[in-house]
Amino acid sequence: QNYLDNFWPDLKAAHELFDSILQAQHERESESQENNGKEYPEHLPVEILEAGIKSGRYIQGTLNVNKHRAQLEAFVRLQGFSSKETG
Repeated sequence: QNYLDNFWPDLKAAHELFDSILQAQHERESESQENNGKEYPEHLPVEILEAGIKSGRYIQGTLNVNKHRAQLEAFVRLQGFSSKETG
């Protein structure tokens, strides 16, 4: 803000862009506070997930995503299985 005010006081588009970015940041922070610091809301409560894992209804694993082809390549490594048994 200081840089724009001091060096580009007449550049209206830059000031508008800065204000837009600042507003988006404030909205994201308020959403984060509403979700208790979590970036995304939970789909199911933790208790239901834990019960589902114990009963065998759900499985627990680690999602691995190819950082270069994230839209096309990903797999889940299941806990307790060898690397050859990933799905």
